[in-house]
Amino acid sequence: MNFHTRKWIKPEDLNPNQSLFGGRLLEWIDEEAALYSIIQLENPRCVTKYMSEINFVSSARQGDIIEIGILATHFGTTSLTLACEVRNKMTHQTIIRIDKIVMVALDEEGNPAPHGKTKIEYTKDRLAGK
Repeated sequence: MNFHTRKWIKPEDLNPNQSLFGGRLLEWIDEEAALYSIIQLENPRCVTKYMSEINFVSSARQGDIIEIGILATHFGTTSLTLACEVRNKMTHQTIIRIDKIVMVALDEEGNPAPHGKTKIEYTKDRLAGK
């Protein structure tokens, strides 16, 4: 799993219990999944189709630094399936796990569009070939 994005937990990210609000964390995960999919599928029109069970393992508090990890697990015809783990950057304690996030590539009309990808590609490799 590659951990690319880090977030610093600030007062506006907290729930009334003074821990990280789950909805804020899911917003960050959804954004990270979309960005990852857009880059992998080379299509700016990628949307979330499905998220499996969301397993909150532990919490984060104000001042914590968390990191969001994404792993591509399957390439479909129009979709990309991801797994996600969020952990505390300093302790590596898992905060949340999502086993399956399905992202779908769309065409200009908003219909699922084949993307032709079968494996993870890195931008640096794409640029080296040009």
